[in-house]
Amino acid sequence: MKTVVLKFGGTSVGSIDRIKKVCKIISSYKKKKYKVVVISSAMSGVTNELVNKSKLISNNFDKAEYDTLLSTGEQVSCALIAGRLNHIGFKSRSWLSWQIPIITEGPYSAARINKVVSKEVLNYLKSGGIPVITGFQGINKNYRLTTIGRSGSDATAIMLAKFVKADECIIYTDVDGVYTTDPRQYKNAKKIKKIFYDEMLEMASLGSKVMQPTSVQDAKLNKINIQVKSSFVSKPGTLITNSAKAFSDQIITGISSTKNDAKITIEGVKDRPGVAASIFKPLSQNLVNVDMVVQNISLNGKETDLTFTIKSDDLKKTEKFIKQNKKISYKKLSFDKNVSKVSIIGVGMITTPGITYRMFQALASKKINILVISTSEIKISVLVATNQVKKAIAVLHKEFKLD
Repeated sequence: MKTVVLKFGGTSVGSIDRIKKVCKIISSYKKKKYKVVVISSAMSGVTNELVNKSKLISNNFDKAEYDTLLSTGEQVSCALIAGRLNHIGFKSRSWLSWQIPIITEGPYSAARINKVVSKEVLNYLKSGGIPVITGFQGINKNYRLTTIGRSGSDATAIMLAKFVKADECIIYTDVDGVYTTDPRQYKNAKKIKKIFYDEMLEMASLGSKVMQPTSVQDAKLNKINIQVKSSFVSKPGTLITNSAKAFSDQIITGISSTKNDAKITIEGVKDRPGVAASIFKPLSQNLVNVDMVVQNISLNGKETDLTFTIKSDDLKKTEKFIKQNKKISYKKLSFDKNVSKVSIIGVGMITTPGITYRMFQALASKKINILVISTSEIKISVLVATNQVKKAIAVLHKEFKLD
């Protein structure tokens, strides 16, 4: 008998009617004689509501209590799902993360799942039951509840699939798969049937909201294939895998874009060893994620300019850290919040020459100015003005024959 892990996102369980529909999907797997493990997110909007309540209590809400507060959302949805499954004739019960337990390590609000003690869950599956488990959370070595970041229920599903040795892991969401680009940004985007882990990891890291990047990484490390499907329509989804079987010879798989980038330029920085480390050390210590970095060549051997990007939410504290940094001197500090990153992703570019030229030429044909460039083996990212993102996506989608 096969075991399947089904994860349902917040929109999929966003109302009582939707929870009833989710229970029909779950029952369809039981009718196929599957052993079924269910992971649920909180009902859509509930986590945001809890965050807002914490802000009304304190501007410096205790981190451990914050995670305890946010973890209640999944408890509600799991109880409702289990209750409905019992009502329609299936044996089911809800499991909170600490009851299993799901053991995490790392800081509050950004913990990682280290281990799932699966014995009781496996016994319940053998008895014919459907365990409904809270996603997004776990318990640390101090027996405190922790959360694992937004969209963390994906990670819960993947790690449950690993520890119960599931045959399939299916992520149910409000979209029917992974698309070549955001369909809201470009109407000719098409669904991708299969995508490599590395490509999905790049797309998730570069703005695609379908899956959490750390979840894709966990799936890759544990060799767990993932299906992304819609809980609203019955259509084939997207398979995230490392198997090369049945892949097309498409060079570029997808195009991602971001909305909340900011560009920082420090002009006239003393050009000496250790200066860049001095700039980025306090940012790293305060969890500011630095992305694209460009340092100009020093013409006089004394001064250089340094440009990098961060999330716009981190702009104020980044400015403070730079201005307070006594280890660096510079002539000018400037910021630009009206920028976005556009990226092309595809394993095919490793063995295909000319991709960089084609991307830059396509953007030039639409008079789109490139501000910063960064590359890896399977992606090229450019920073452009935010008001040119849709135009950039459209021309690149056509250039690489993704329409």
